[in-house]
Amino acid sequence: MLKKSLVLMLAILMVVSLVAGCAQKGPSDGGGQPKEEVKPVILKMSVTTPEGSSWTKGAYKFAELVKERTNGKVEVNVYPNEQLSGGNQGKGIEMLMTGATDLSFHSNIIYSIMDERFGVISLPWLLPTYEKADEKIKGAGGEKVAELLLEKNVVALGFGENGFRQITNNKRPIATPDDMKGLKIRVPGIKMYISLYKALGADPTAMNFAEVFTSLQQGAIDGQENPLDVIHSAKLYEVQKYISLWNYSYDAIILGMNKDKFESFDKETQDILRQAAIEACEYQVELNRANGEDQLAFFKEQGMQVTEVTDEQIKAFQEKVKPVYDEYEPIVGKELLDLFR
Repeated sequence: MLKKSLVLMLAILMVVSLVAGCAQKGPSDGGGQPKEEVKPVILKMSVTTPEGSSWTKGAYKFAELVKERTNGKVEVNVYPNEQLSGGNQGKGIEMLMTGATDLSFHSNIIYSIMDERFGVISLPWLLPTYEKADEKIKGAGGEKVAELLLEKNVVALGFGENGFRQITNNKRPIATPDDMKGLKIRVPGIKMYISLYKALGADPTAMNFAEVFTSLQQGAIDGQENPLDVIHSAKLYEVQKYISLWNYSYDAIILGMNKDKFESFDKETQDILRQAAIEACEYQVELNRANGEDQLAFFKEQGMQVTEVTDEQIKAFQEKVKPVYDEYEPIVGKELLDLFR
């Protein structure tokens, strides 16, 4: 009898153990395998300028908004200082077009390496004020540029700005065209700037931006031209003595996305990307404009001599560069040029 009782108890314990084991292993939804965690889509974003610039701050803002609004389903990794292209801005745009990178902040000037029509925004003194630049970029001019970008397999999610380009050098203050004579000035590798500086009597040298600091330091070039934010973030004040403020060329930056990658997302995500880009670009523009006075004051503290070129003095420069318009109107087309006039 005792033996039978022990056998019965053991049998009951085995059944209970099996039931408990099944309860622990079974999924809570009543069947199937446990659901795997969905990994986020990781997007790579290339930025030309170093950490601390308004460009990179705008890019990080974009990444923050995208992650937040997609609930972490899409994440953007930001690579400053043209890391992904090895310092070659033109290659950076090629990588965006082919899909080797997903997103980028690049200047319209660099896009004009691929297609000279993108240089229209930056023709000398075409957009002389921020108000005029805002009007044209947010209007039909910006819409046309976005349309042209689609031809290059790039979706323009938003427009930020590099701002007005100023000139620095180590030889002398610049206030008249005569002051430009013989100066070896680094310019982006596009024909328009080379033509422009030749018209002013300078010796323009095309060079990747990543090489500029060392070239100035070693005396291979006398000067360069860039907006204040770039001069500041790249620490060019350490290797330049003079800066002239003449607002001669407006420089937009484009938050571009590879078209194929953009179209791989559903409409809801596309809308999130567009809206996040618009807000991030607005943030970047605000930073860029707010920082100008502080950056100038800082340059003076570092020993730079600041020359503010007057409106009357600018007229002499404008007269010198008229041939640039004669050369480039047939290239960019009168219709496109008129959208920015």
